[in-house]
Amino acid sequence: MTLLISLQKRFVIATVVLTLLGSTLYAKGKLTISGRIIDSDGKKVKKATVTLLSGGEVVFEEKTGGNGKFKFKKLEEGEYILQASHDERGSAEKIVTLTEKQDVGDITLSAVKPRAPIADSGPKDNAGAKTTERISVTVPQTMEAMGSPSKDFILNELNFEIKKLSAEFKHLTQELDDLKALSKMWVNPLTIYSKEIILKNGSTVFGKIIYQDDKSLKVETLVGYLIVDRAQVVRIVDNVITEDTQEYVPEQIRESYTPPPMPKLAQPRYTSSNNSSRNASAKFSANCVLVGNISEKKDGQGNIIFDGEIKNIGGRRADFVKVDFVFRKNWSGETKTLTTFVKGSYNTFDTGIVSDASLLPGAVGKFDLYVPQDFGAFIGYSYVIDWEEYQ
Repeated sequence: MTLLISLQKRFVIATVVLTLLGSTLYAKGKLTISGRIIDSDGKKVKKATVTLLSGGEVVFEEKTGGNGKFKFKKLEEGEYILQASHDERGSAEKIVTLTEKQDVGDITLSAVKPRAPIADSGPKDNAGAKTTERISVTVPQTMEAMGSPSKDFILNELNFEIKKLSAEFKHLTQELDDLKALSKMWVNPLTIYSKEIILKNGSTVFGKIIYQDDKSLKVETLVGYLIVDRAQVVRIVDNVITEDTQEYVPEQIRESYTPPPMPKLAQPRYTSSNNSSRNASAKFSANCVLVGNISEKKDGQGNIIFDGEIKNIGGRRADFVKVDFVFRKNWSGETKTLTTFVKGSYNTFDTGIVSDASLLPGAVGKFDLYVPQDFGAFIGYSYVIDWEEYQ
């Protein structure tokens, strides 16, 4: 009997426990949240999107009807976030701690973006549920806050671009200078060399002296490196290159203007009007040639003196024997001519003129030419021997 009573008590207790557990599980799946969305004027908002989140994940989402109401069913206890938004009316958020079925009331949309919700103690609704409303704070919108690059970053980028463009400009300028140098070289290949070396055999070498001593010179030329015996060198002058300056033309006549023709090189004037006798046989005509080399020296006043010897190797007497020197002043073609007569034998002509510039066949006469200091610098010279025949 006692055992039967004990079993009955245990059955009753188990039944009560199962009933309580079932009611609890049933309650957990039957909680609801409802409310209404209104705007700042208190009007109901239609087609507002209401989203229910839990733990950062979306639980439900729906749109409000014409009365602005919403309702989420089959919820469990816990903390939820309600988010409401409308394209024209704004948005709002609200945190709800759900312990039983509740109505959160009106949620007002605001055009100002609210701050993140903070879960703390706040006012309670009619059902006794604790709710925390968002606090809307206007945050100043700076370029950095909106995701745009900062001023310092923009300045650094501009400085980098300026340095890059400056380096490219210097590189292009250097290439342009190189192209100009090449163009000058093709117009006048001798412009790249600084020295003009005049040899005893009458030839001229343009080049750059790489090495020199008391016996030889090593010269870089267009055809390569040459070793020149110093004893064969008559004179070394600087190869001066002058830039062509463009003539200024007024704008009014610029279209109809034609530049003047290039000046011709000055040619020595010969006394003889007819040199056909020179083409005759050397046996029956005079023929004057240079003996040795023309030497060059400078006196104490800075005058340059050229001297040498002329020999008549022809078969007739040469009268008024002279040497015409054509000096090159610069690379633009400017020249000057100086003349000196040979000191030979005296001869009296039929007109009564007496001259000491005659050379008999086989005779040798000396000449010297004084170039005054105020004559100016020159880059080279050439010479022509001229004479007359009256015999």
